[in-house]
Amino acid sequence: MEEWKLLQKIFESIDEHFDEMVNIRRYLHQYPEVSFEEYKTAQYIAEFYEKLKIPYEKNIGGNGVIATLKGGKPGKTIALRADFDALAIQDQKDVPYKSKNPGVMHACGHDGHTATLLILAKVMKQFQAELKGTIVFLHQHAEEEPPGGAISIVQSGKLAHVDAIFGNHLWTTTPVGKVETREGVFMAGTDRFEITIKGRGGHGAYPHETKDALVIGAEVVSQLQNIVSRRIDPLKTAVVTVGKFESGTTFNIIADKAKLTGTVRYLDLEVQQVVKAELERVVKGICIANGADYDLDYKEGYPPLMNHPLETEVVFETSKNVPEVEEAVEVNPQMGGEDFAHYLNKVPGAFFFTGAQKEGHNYPHHHPMFDIDEKAMPIAAKMLIGAYFNYQEKF
Repeated sequence: MEEWKLLQKIFESIDEHFDEMVNIRRYLHQYPEVSFEEYKTAQYIAEFYEKLKIPYEKNIGGNGVIATLKGGKPGKTIALRADFDALAIQDQKDVPYKSKNPGVMHACGHDGHTATLLILAKVMKQFQAELKGTIVFLHQHAEEEPPGGAISIVQSGKLAHVDAIFGNHLWTTTPVGKVETREGVFMAGTDRFEITIKGRGGHGAYPHETKDALVIGAEVVSQLQNIVSRRIDPLKTAVVTVGKFESGTTFNIIADKAKLTGTVRYLDLEVQQVVKAELERVVKGICIANGADYDLDYKEGYPPLMNHPLETEVVFETSKNVPEVEEAVEVNPQMGGEDFAHYLNKVPGAFFFTGAQKEGHNYPHHHPMFDIDEKAMPIAAKMLIGAYFNYQEKF
């Protein structure tokens, strides 16, 4: 009962800081920085903790910042994570807080994640003496760009003492008031490949004297689609997408090179290995048949994100205690990727989506018109600290 009364006070304080949370988010939205270049953002976060007099460390695994709030009562050490990098996208919204950095935009909500966690830290500082355990406020750089920031933070050893970890993503395809997650595999593993076809160019009028890299590349694109439809068990899931095809210089010259760039998505590691092997087989076979050569650069990215059972249960239980959450549902796995997966490979925890769909503004993540409903941020803050409290009581 005492813990519940304390949590209600914390929720009230979060609501009282809503305007400040919005101001922080909009400031960060105006000054985004891409993955591995978030120097000013990291400094902003560090200075925030400096003012709060909460101990912190910076430059963790790169630009990561970790702050630690030790409660006045014994308990578990639990990390709460927010990422803070942006994307190389031109902001096309007509809003006062539009990005001022040309070609860079917070098009995935990481500014909202950061504002949420910073205000949560400010609120919890007020209740430090009454707090059980230790909160680790984990601000992670470079979620968007493999190899990502999570793996370097794990390798730094700074989370070795953490008992559990929880993470949230503001999700604009989900209405405000709804929380989504699932036990087990929740988000896909994500790999990247680059294929360079090496043919022999020539005059467009004499194709018989060439080895047309563009035509060979087109055949590769077509045949790669058969990997999923003909080589993967229909009861399993995979995606092979060629997102970029570069070849040729002008209308009457046959290309000597073609470059294909794409992504592979999967929900289990066996499927990943099948796709990887089949991709090489397809490219090699087509190039041999056409008398061409090739280079294949296959980069393994983030593993599938696997939520732990007990921690997922904590998330669902927490949703019942947050007044603004109308429903929490178990959803199908998402084919998007998240390097939060690296934390879950080392520490028990769970990742969840907090609905942030802005009414009348239904643009997806990574879109130049992307925006969030800022009312989702205090809900996310309450879910995170609620999960912290529930975990302390449960374990």
